[in-house]
Amino acid sequence: MDGMRSSRDRIVEAAAALLTEGGREAVSTRAVSAAAGVQAPTIYRLFGDKRGLLDAVASHGFAAYLRGKTALEKTPDPIEDLRRGWDLHVGFGLENPAYYALIYGEPRPGAESPAARDAALILAGQVRRIAEAGRLRVSEERAAHLIHSAGAGITFELMSLPPERRDMELSRLARESVIAAVTTEKPAAAGGVTGNAVALRAALPGIEVLSPGEKALLAEWLDRMAG
Repeated sequence: MDGMRSSRDRIVEAAAALLTEGGREAVSTRAVSAAAGVQAPTIYRLFGDKRGLLDAVASHGFAAYLRGKTALEKTPDPIEDLRRGWDLHVGFGLENPAYYALIYGEPRPGAESPAARDAALILAGQVRRIAEAGRLRVSEERAAHLIHSAGAGITFELMSLPPERRDMELSRLARESVIAAVTTEKPAAAGGVTGNAVALRAALPGIEVLSPGEKALLAEWLDRMAG
């Protein structure tokens, strides 16, 4: 078992080095086998196929980012925490373009890489905190999709430019525009039906006086009101 883990780590590290040096095209089974000192069947046994290997490489490269994002100390202001998360996301892409393109550059409908899925869960947690504070003006799902798509779009735009031509003010402007679109200045109690519905929907899992069936029905109504 230890030998299998050692081979897996060696393969992932070799593939990661090839990705960084030559991009995705450089990560061929033959090149990885030679660099890791293993036979091709070992790669298929451990990862299933090349897509599985690339997903493992993406998780390897994203690990530092995910640790940093998870370790961000929460402040009393969840919207400020979202700002910091956005900046970390864009910074990761600019510092690690090969990994970022591997994770987000080839959308697969109905399927996410483990790295992208973990990042999405962290973003969902940040959005949930804003909803619980009564400051979300749209549904949690819509807010998360908008934040992610805008963040990825601005990251790819900046990645496409030479470093000396990158205008980081674009990222700030995009970030603030998205925040203004999905959040309110004041808690939902002062902001109308939609904000209140979103806030109550966020709190619903912790309401113990309702049965699972009642929660499901109320969740459906609240989602409809928030949508």
